[in-house]
Amino acid sequence: MCGIVGYIGTKKASPILINGLIRLEYRGYDSAGISTIEKNGLSIMKDKGRVKNLYHLKGIDNLTGTIGIAHTRWATHGKPSQENSHPHMDNSKTFSVVHNGIIENFNELRNFLTQNGYTFYSQTDTEVIPNLVHYYYHKDEKLDELKFLRAVQKACNDLKGSFAIEIICKDYPDNMIVTRKDSPLVIGKGENENYISSDIPAILSFTRNFYLLNDLELAILSRDTINFYDKDLNPIAKDTQTIEWNAKSSEKDGYEDFMLKEINEQPTAIRETIGAKFNETTKCEFDELNYTKEYLSNLNKIYIVACGTAMHAGLVGKNAIEKLCHITTEVDVASEFRYRDPLVDEKTLCIFISQSGETADTIAALKLCKQKGAKTLAISNVIGSSITREADDSIYTHAGPEIAVASTKAYTSQVMLITILAIYFAEILEINNNILTTLKRDILELPKKIEETLKLSESIQDFSKKVYQEKDIFFLGRGIDETVAKEGSLKLKEISYIHSESYPAGELKHGPIALIENDITVVSIMTDKNLVEKTVSNIQEVITRGAKTLVITNQDVDENMFDMTIKIPDTNSFISPILSIIPLQLFAYYISKEKGLDVDKPRNLAKSVTVE
Repeated sequence: MCGIVGYIGTKKASPILINGLIRLEYRGYDSAGISTIEKNGLSIMKDKGRVKNLYHLKGIDNLTGTIGIAHTRWATHGKPSQENSHPHMDNSKTFSVVHNGIIENFNELRNFLTQNGYTFYSQTDTEVIPNLVHYYYHKDEKLDELKFLRAVQKACNDLKGSFAIEIICKDYPDNMIVTRKDSPLVIGKGENENYISSDIPAILSFTRNFYLLNDLELAILSRDTINFYDKDLNPIAKDTQTIEWNAKSSEKDGYEDFMLKEINEQPTAIRETIGAKFNETTKCEFDELNYTKEYLSNLNKIYIVACGTAMHAGLVGKNAIEKLCHITTEVDVASEFRYRDPLVDEKTLCIFISQSGETADTIAALKLCKQKGAKTLAISNVIGSSITREADDSIYTHAGPEIAVASTKAYTSQVMLITILAIYFAEILEINNNILTTLKRDILELPKKIEETLKLSESIQDFSKKVYQEKDIFFLGRGIDETVAKEGSLKLKEISYIHSESYPAGELKHGPIALIENDITVVSIMTDKNLVEKTVSNIQEVITRGAKTLVITNQDVDENMFDMTIKIPDTNSFISPILSIIPLQLFAYYISKEKGLDVDKPRNLAKSVTVE
């Protein structure tokens, strides 16, 4: 949620800031704004609605400042409005601030500041920050180059909650201060200029060299220097990390939408995620991991903890780990996990999946497991993200930037990586050698089969045109296919706003069949040869009640039974979810397009959920 961009250099800041905000639109927002330091002091330009609205604000073309901050806001405290949009200034117009996150004690701070003569003009929690900085700045009688920094540090010490903050000050026209706690922020280093963003793609076209801040660290930036400090203002040294993502992956590159582009990038994303981890005759290798047979043999349980689509990837991982490694594995929703006092100890391995690596609930669950003595492993798409810095070990998908809010290539890359992880564990445990050899061969063939599956898009589009006005659609599957049904249903909800539910096909008679009536649409996934006959029987039950049926399968079935059958390539059941989800991604996409909706930026959703 929300997006931050900052620039300090020799170029005009406003176009760079607005361009960065446009690249962050996928995160979800309801208002946008920028603040620059001009010759006559601070300038703020902001409005509710889309970033493009900023181009129409009076005076924005006259901005010449070369230092500035920018923000896209997702309303938490206060409705979407111009006054609630960021940036916010203090009463004296000395400081301008943008902020991601939530200040949990803002009422307490607001009351304190009101008692000290400050006035508030918005309903946001953020407005306390510039006024609190001003309070400490005014009280500090020392006049030196660190006065600005000291005021920010003292203000941040009073904040409870999560924050990523950029602050500029009219008295320090050549500096900017940034800091963070439990909310993402990166600094991009250039030549005589520096960039700040809440997400790498926003500034990837300007630099590949990034600094990563830890919680409560502060950085004071000039055009050619960046100085880092810990929470006690002790100077600290940092090295840059080089990000190898291609900047073009943050552009549509000829596709109508980012989501369609990313669906079609899945063969490459899977190839990159497989990498050189194994071939048919070699054992699987993770250079970054060092698990032993003794450690894995002594585990009582593995927890996979995640949210949304990443949790569905975890369900596929559970199937692979339990069947290949014979270790009891549970999948839990991160937002619930830490509130039920989970039974976790030193004999528990806890795996956390997050595309962005900044998912607040997942990070909080990880911290809890570490406190309980468990070993923690993060799976993320972003090197240096918060979750990877908190975890004991980290492994990475290589999907590249995913811009569309609804996850596609990141999901299939997560499924791929956790399946390879299961192979790695099984080989350490010396289990199922014959099964593993076959599975590795099938994995290496998978990218070509994904390419074949993508060629089925025209048939899926045709069926989508017949059902896009439906109010309810049901998804059914058994075994591993039921996890795909969950993800397919979620995709449809996210971008088409059609109510959809997924059920294990065998549960139809236990309630859901009461909802089946004439002309309703039911989607079924059938890839498990051991369960296909039973699933067909379940589908016959909805057909006799008048349902339209779409079947995704790689099995030999009587296609005349169903309204539409999408035949995908046959593959190993452990990785069939990677193929069977692709038609459902396209199904959701084409339905959304038929309805004339914004596929990449669905309402009320954000790419990275950085608050609870």
